[in-house]
Amino acid sequence: MNRQVLSLVLGRLFVAMVTLVIVSFAVFFATTLLPGDTATILLGQAATPEAVEGLRKAMHLDEPALFRFLRWSVGLLQGDLGTSYANEMPIAALIAGRFVNTLKLAGVTALFSVPIALTLGITAAMLRGTLYDRIVTVITIGVISVPEFMVATSAALIFAVYLKWLPALSFANEVHSLADLLRVYAMPVITLTFVVSAQMIRMTRAAVIETLNTPYVEMALLKGASRPRIVFRHALPNALGPIVNAVALSLSYLLGGVIIVETIFNYPGIAKLMLDGVATRDLPLIQSCAMIFCLGYLLLITIADIIAILSNPRLR
Repeated sequence: MNRQVLSLVLGRLFVAMVTLVIVSFAVFFATTLLPGDTATILLGQAATPEAVEGLRKAMHLDEPALFRFLRWSVGLLQGDLGTSYANEMPIAALIAGRFVNTLKLAGVTALFSVPIALTLGITAAMLRGTLYDRIVTVITIGVISVPEFMVATSAALIFAVYLKWLPALSFANEVHSLADLLRVYAMPVITLTFVVSAQMIRMTRAAVIETLNTPYVEMALLKGASRPRIVFRHALPNALGPIVNAVALSLSYLLGGVIIVETIFNYPGIAKLMLDGVATRDLPLIQSCAMIFCLGYLLLITIADIIAILSNPRLR
């Protein structure tokens, strides 16, 4: 690794760290603006003012927001996510099982969506201007135009209500065989694959077409190289950076789309846990879940940028 590449990689890591600090600040103070008082919600409307004030003091809610942010940040650096207000349990224990379920859902979705999207994007670029390319383009634009909650609701109506092929709710703890796995994950994965793959197809197609228009690819074509050889031998290696960025950006969308999918299908993941925390105004739980989503997004984008830097032929 030469000095220029090392400098770019370290610079990208530094930007990611600074972004994480800014995001943590924004997450903490955004959650403090949620309407309602946590102590009043936990004790109920019949609670006396003395009891509410005592609970606020016990949870340090009477302290200035800046002091609470500093205490929370130090806890995060030490790996301490705090204690849930509503359940009086360590947040790490509450998140552990749910986080595994969310990772399973994201992993199964990536296993299906990435090969499908890359295949359709690359073949559409190879057959640019043909009927196949137009059909793929129209379908992807149509899917991008439909929000994920509409896709999830339509999937539930078609496959669960009318056809009765799949359950309307997904319970991850009911998986005991391959058939159970397919039954439980089918509709959430179908929904997320539709949403994630469409954007990935378009970005992959654009990256490959841009590489195919470069002079060295045109020279290989003039020398009589076949189109598949040109794409897989010359275009794809040089389009690796943009394609990895497309995959990372699309997969990072899982972190947002999974919130709606877990809610509609009652999937026991971390996004559903965060929404439950919003209902009870469990600030430490909401903040921890939000930071996990932000960290996952930053991690994917940073890895994609580093791969793009390392795969750039001009920097070798």
